[in-house]
Amino acid sequence: MVETGASETSPNGQQAGEAATSLKGKKAARRRGRRRWQASKKATNGQPGKAEAGGTQVEQESSARGPSQPSQRKPAERQKRDADIRLPKNRGDAARPRRPGQHKDRPRNVRNNSPLYAALDLGTNNCRLLIARPEERGFRVVDAYSRIVRLGEGVGSNRRLSNAAMDRAIEALANCHRKLADRGVARSRLIATEACRAAENGDEFIERVKTETGLALEVVNRETEARLAVAGCASLVDHEADGVILFDIGGGSSEIVWLDLRNRCGARGYALTRFIRSWISLPVGVVNLAERHGGVHVTPDVFEAMVEDAAEHLSAFSLSDTLSEAIASGRVHMLGTSGTVTTLAGVHLGLKRYDRRRVDGTWLDDHDVSRMIDQLRDMPYEARVENPCIGADRADLVLAGCAILEAIRRRWTCSRLRVADRGLREGILTELMAADGVWSRRNSGQRYDRRRQRNRT
Repeated sequence: MVETGASETSPNGQQAGEAATSLKGKKAARRRGRRRWQASKKATNGQPGKAEAGGTQVEQESSARGPSQPSQRKPAERQKRDADIRLPKNRGDAARPRRPGQHKDRPRNVRNNSPLYAALDLGTNNCRLLIARPEERGFRVVDAYSRIVRLGEGVGSNRRLSNAAMDRAIEALANCHRKLADRGVARSRLIATEACRAAENGDEFIERVKTETGLALEVVNRETEARLAVAGCASLVDHEADGVILFDIGGGSSEIVWLDLRNRCGARGYALTRFIRSWISLPVGVVNLAERHGGVHVTPDVFEAMVEDAAEHLSAFSLSDTLSEAIASGRVHMLGTSGTVTTLAGVHLGLKRYDRRRVDGTWLDDHDVSRMIDQLRDMPYEARVENPCIGADRADLVLAGCAILEAIRRRWTCSRLRVADRGLREGILTELMAADGVWSRRNSGQRYDRRRQRNRT
């Protein structure tokens, strides 16, 4: 309990505080304590904000502060204020008021002591970084970075990374390195995908990155990329589904995974990676497909040519007939993780500004997907640039992504598609934390505490 102030003496000589032992007195004391705590909270400067993004919690930590002003409080007032406010222990943590009844030596938020993990994905089109802290279930994102670098620009025609593309990527990677250093990340995995796999000078670029930024990138194979996509999106799989067609339409390649869940026995989340029945990596993505066919002025004939280009590679998918039989049961849905499907969802929702919280996890039926693809295909380039969910950076690539999606839909038709604004980075973080036993240690600690409580009773 928090002291509510000195007691007053009544005219008859009795202490007024004795009346607080009654139920009404106790309630009044609690109300006064809450009001004082709220007053101290208002006096606190720079509390960190929190936001949720589609199920992934986001913590925005900032150490930016204005110029300090000399305090006008009396010494006694400052002592009382400091007794109620816990000062930050870590750089970037703002001071927070102590709740009534909270022990002053007990940290109010124990997750601040947890190590930070980072995942970096350098793809053909984007450079993305995610820094997170593990929690009881999942993790909380504390920092993120994303920049379109188009590293794979021209690789499809000359098989080499251009100097301009490498310069753009290294500039973005240098920014990522600064974030990693500022945050004091304990564990990380930094991967590069199709552009570095396909380019003849990919190894030279990796060495240059290490020399100029200090980052050691790992060029992963396509199977690893497919598995990480599943790990990052598994929490969006319908609990009642017998199967999922998961696809990741990238800049230089597109991965398609069949999760056969008919015998999953209640498995969820990361455990679903054990149910990968088959997968394929198509050597087509939005960048190289747009370079071959054009992405600015796309006529219906050009769009159909892009669809056929992508469809030719689907014939190599193993067990495709078995998958078609599973789809016929009606309990298989698609799960898409890419800028293509998030763009379709944003346009479908009519967003005036892209909002990840509304897009991530959105369900689209087959009719909605067809209507959105037709709408984007009929939209001139200038209108795509002006659309807040597309913009100038993606206006020449989005129809190539729609063509790849259309090829997948024509081969396997599902009634529902779920949109995921998550992917490789989330998969990397999940695998790192699972390998470190973060959640198993927390669960075992909770079980130990429960056993201790039962023994005491």
